Formats: sequence, structure tokens, C-alpha cells
Amino acid sequence: GQLPTWLKGMLLRNGPGMHTVGDTKYNHWFDGLALLHTFTFKNGEVYYRSKYLRSDTYNCNIEANRIVVSEFGTMAYPDPCKNIFAKAFSYLSHTIPEFTDNCLINIMKTGDDFYATSETNFIWKINPQTLETLEKVDYSKYVAVNVATSHPHYDSAGNILNMGTSIVDKGKTKYILFKIPPSVPEKERKKSCFKHLEVVCSIPSRSLLNPSYYHSFGITENYIIFIEQPLKLDIVKMATAYIRHVSWASCLVYHKEEKVFFLMLSNGVIQASYLFHTVLFFIWFISFKDGHIIFDIIAYTDNSLYDMFYLKKLTTDFEENNKLTSIPTCKRFVVPLQYDKDAKVGSNLVRLPSTATAIKEKDGSIYCQPEILCEGETYPLYRSQIFNVQTKEMLHWEEDHCWPSEPIFVPSPDAREEDDGILLTCIVTSDPKKAPFLLVLDAKTFKELGRATVDVELHLDLHGMFIPEKDVKTETE
Repeated sequence: GQLPTWLKGMLLRNGPGMHTVGDTKYNHWFDGLALLHTFTFKNGEVYYRSKYLRSDTYNCNIEANRIVVSEFGTMAYPDPCKNIFAKAFSYLSHTIPEFTDNCLINIMKTGDDFYATSETNFIWKINPQTLETLEKVDYSKYVAVNVATSHPHYDSAGNILNMGTSIVDKGKTKYILFKIPPSVPEKERKKSCFKHLEVVCSIPSRSLLNPSYYHSFGITENYIIFIEQPLKLDIVKMATAYIRHVSWASCLVYHKEEKVFFLMLSNGVIQASYLFHTVLFFIWFISFKDGHIIFDIIAYTDNSLYDMFYLKKLTTDFEENNKLTSIPTCKRFVVPLQYDKDAKVGSNLVRLPSTATAIKEKDGSIYCQPEILCEGETYPLYRSQIFNVQTKEMLHWEEDHCWPSEPIFVPSPDAREEDDGILLTCIVTSDPKKAPFLLVLDAKTFKELGRATVDVELHLDLHGMFIPEKDVKTETE
């Protein structure tokens, strides 16, 4: 095929790459040591490069030739040759664990700098051109968080907005929304932008010892949407996980009897909260219309999705052996921001044409029920797809033995419509005779424009971003 002549820049991706160190193996796909890789587009050609993130976790494991740092689904233990005092110290230090710095999930842009991120309090600055690992940043030195999302948002001024959880800090557990500026004042150029990190607001957790897990949060021009869901981190279980010889993954507990809370924040203040009863959420698309916030969400009724990625289940019979007990469902919620406070109990406060409802309860709370957009079609591992949230039309690309990564949209420089551009996705193949490749699709029609075959062992990754040529510093710079 052929690449668009205007496509110039770099697709930078991040994901788990190494699952075996010496004679030891990780248990879960999310545990693998971070592998960065890039596809660079220049003069109609594609160049590939990959390199492992040289985190402290990576260096410790490689030096020991075994897994010595615990991950999400794998708990690491002291060298059996250590004396009893060294072992006792290791157990004690894991009571309040310092999490791994194996930043394998996403890429974050801060000003002109790029960072590999995960869901712990550590991020690593990297050089996207060379994939060198440069500098480690610990969020907890600038804001009291123990974990943070790997899906920050960017406002119109270039600030980063992100959320983290502060666990039992001064007797309280809370969620903290914080902002990182893209640059620092001229007179403080030598200082890190993280020194100017600002706490926008904090939200008390409904439970001191069971804060909610959240993969992401939502943002509009004027509102932040935070979802406190029933999938929770059990702090007591986490503190004793090392002694009990279990992983941190086992400390995530789904409380199916609890309700979900939607919290709308504006200017750092909770403006309203809404209830729903279910699920594990991933926010997908948000819009604002006639005094309502509309958000589409990928929802599950339990946490079986995480169990699917244990390596013992990722076999050649993957599809036959992994039937989710909860299929992914795309749900549309319509939340009224202004409504008649004197409305009758049981009345629907949604004034838009939608089957989604927001019912006023006796206690004054608002109970939301969604419109179902589609079921069982979102987030499969064997196809790349797009869903039109207005027409509900779905387009997809698939090919036998092909497993696409997250598609990244790159807009055309002369775009007149929001879907004028291309989609880039990395394709891993389960057919040993078929090489992996980068796939280029027309974003509007899903027609294949071209593919670039890579003669290496390509790994299925998680997230990343496209960096335009103008934003990529040369190696000299």
C-alpha cells in the first residue's frame, strides 16, 4: 500500500515485553517489563525501533537474573540464600509497600518532555527519539498520592490533569485531582514542572480502608467526572499480601452490592453526585448538550476481565478457554446538571431524546439508568474497530490470526470533519509464518491504506501516542 504524503512523525507505544527473567516467570500479562517501541514516518518510509525501559525494577531483576520486584499479579520474595534478619526486614518493608517503577502502560507528554507511566506513583522521563531512559519522577514527592492513573487529560492551556489516591494519609483516604503545568516561569527554568504541581481538589473516599480502583476519569471544558465504583482496593489485604504469599491483584475486591457514584466537579468543588448500580467502568466519550453531560462508558458487571490476562490462560486456545462472565457493554448515561428541585419523586429529569433516565429518589438523590449502545463488541483482542456514538454504526477491520493494539487517530492537516485522517495500529500475529506489521487505515471508511511489516518479535502493547514531526527533537538537540 501507500502512506499519506503528509504523515510525518512518530508512533510511540508502551507495553509489557519481558515475562521471563532467568528461571522465574511473571504470572500476569500486565506484569511484564516495559518495552518501548516506535514507528517513525519519514519520506514515505517507516522505521522501527524498540528498547526496554531501564527502570530500577528492570535493572534489579536483570542484575539478580530473577524476578525480585513484585508486580500486579506476581509477588517476589527474598533470595532464599539471605539470612533470617534480611528476610525479616523484607517482610516488614512490604507492610506498606513501595510499588514497582516498571512503567509499562502509557506515554504522557509534559511540555516538550515525554514520560512512560503506569498506575503507581512513579513515572520515567524518556527520549522518544532514542528510547533512552532518562530520569525517574516520584509523584509522592510533590503530592500525597500512593497510586495515580495512567490516563491523564490535557486542557486547552497544555496543563496535565490527573488523579491519584492518598491512602490513609492523616487518618483519611481520599482521591486527589492535581494539575501539572506544561512549563515553568523563565526565572525558574532549571526547576522541574513537577515542583509547580497544584492540587485542584480532594474527594473523600467513602471507605477508609477500601478506596475505589479507577482506570481513568472524564473531562469536559468545565467539569471533571469521577466515578467511584465497587471494584476496590482492600488496604488490609494489601498490607498483609507479602506475608500471605499472594499478589496485589488478589487485593482488588468487587463489592457487587454497592452502588456506583458519579461525581461532577467544577472549579475544584463537587457540584453534584449521581447513583447507578453495577460495574467496572472505562470512560470512553463525553459531550455536553443543553444542560446535560452525556458520557459513554465501557462497563462490566464484574472484574473477570483482569483474570483473563493471567499468562496460563493466554494459550493457543485463548478464545475457547476465556469466556468472560461479564461481556463488555457500551452504556450511555445522560446526567442533568440543572433540574427542578421541586420535581416529583420518581420523575425522569432527562430532557433530551434518549432512553437513558435520571430518576429522582425519595432521599433527593438521582438514580441513573443508561441507554445501551452495543453489547459484547467493544475491546475484543482480535479486531480493530470504531463506533459512531451518534449513528451507532460500527466499522471494524479483522484478519485471521491477527491481534491489533489500541488504534491511534492521526488527523489530516487539512481536515474538514472530525474523522478526516488515519488510524495506526500495531498487529501481532499468532501464525508463525506471518510477520507482525503496522497497519494504516482510513479513519472514515476503515479501508486499509497500507502496512509496514516488521522483521522482529513484536509484542502486543497497551497505549501510546502519535508525536508530530515538529514535536520530535532530533538526537542532536
